[in-house]
Amino acid sequence: MTRTGRWLRGSAGLAALVVTSQLLAITGIVPREFLPPAGEILDRAAHLAGNREFLVDLGATLRAWAIGVAIAVGIGATLGLLLGGIPALNTAIRPVMEFLRPIPSVALIPLVSLILGAGLATEATLIVYAATWPVLYNTMYGLLEVDPVPQETLRVFGFGRVAVMWHVRLPAAAPFMATGVRLAAVTALILAVSTEILAGFGDGLGVFIAQAQQAAEGTTDVLAGTVWSGALGLLINAVLERGERRLFGWHVSQSGQQR
Repeated sequence: MTRTGRWLRGSAGLAALVVTSQLLAITGIVPREFLPPAGEILDRAAHLAGNREFLVDLGATLRAWAIGVAIAVGIGATLGLLLGGIPALNTAIRPVMEFLRPIPSVALIPLVSLILGAGLATEATLIVYAATWPVLYNTMYGLLEVDPVPQETLRVFGFGRVAVMWHVRLPAAAPFMATGVRLAAVTALILAVSTEILAGFGDGLGVFIAQAQQAAEGTTDVLAGTVWSGALGLLINAVLERGERRLFGWHVSQSGQQR
């Protein structure tokens, strides 16, 4: 499918969601206090773009997201390179990783809050914990799946471990690492908003949603904030996916997305 075709299908899916939401509201199948018409939600979301307090909340979420992603990428890529490049270390650390990975980050909110208090430190810590795993595993498996033939060829010609890593393994694993970064970025946004919703105070998009939920007629604001959250996730994913195609268009995983 061409890139235009993918965009058309995606737009059609979003349009169908909006139309369905509108019909459910105006026909009364779902009471308006639980699901206002989609037009009202989108109109409120558009007006929030000019609301200074909302923009402060949005900026707070993006700041925590950016800090968390940057740290997670650094930790995940470094550990992934070590575990993917040193089999003995991989064997020693793997049980610990498999124990920690299934623990939901949201379940750690009370513990981290007790240790670090509420605010950016807690939010960034939880984001780092959740976003590190996609980068780590994609980097590690990317290195482990590298074709052994070019590696052995370089070794035959006298190249050492570092040279093989730099010239063969890293370039081959880079597309997998980029995919891990994209997954981590979206995961980080989910954790940022979720942590703010559960905290319920301070600044942040999640705080806006949580406080709107307490208002007498705040359903429209809750859903408008949710629209903003979804739009941010869509934008982040689209930008990073486009970057992957531009940087790694030669890779087999991108071969079907070049038209």
